[in-house]
Amino acid sequence: MSRETWILVVLAAVVALATLVGAVLLAVRLVRARRLLATLGAGGKIAFYGALIYTILPVDVLPDPIYLDDMGVLAGALIYLTRLAHKHRAAQRRLPGQPESPPDQGRLRRPVS
Repeated sequence: MSRETWILVVLAAVVALATLVGAVLLAVRLVRARRLLATLGAGGKIAFYGALIYTILPVDVLPDPIYLDDMGVLAGALIYLTRLAHKHRAAQRRLPGQPESPPDQGRLRRPVS
């Protein structure tokens, strides 16, 4: 093989290894979010288990040496679970009888005289 071919092979191996490491890191973060599943409802459970099943199963959109589709599914599930968790925390902080959305906090209010 020529020198250029070896360079391409090594480069492809490095990219494959980097995407594998990225997919594993995203999967670990998703598994750590499992403790929130009881509070996030059915949508959170479906996103969590769906992303894990898609990542583990050998049937993918892209072949397995390319983990970009797995990383996309895992990242999407993490984003969705994070948004659900933020909504849940905001709902718990809200006192009974308060409106659903807080008033604009960026706007200054002048006292009425």
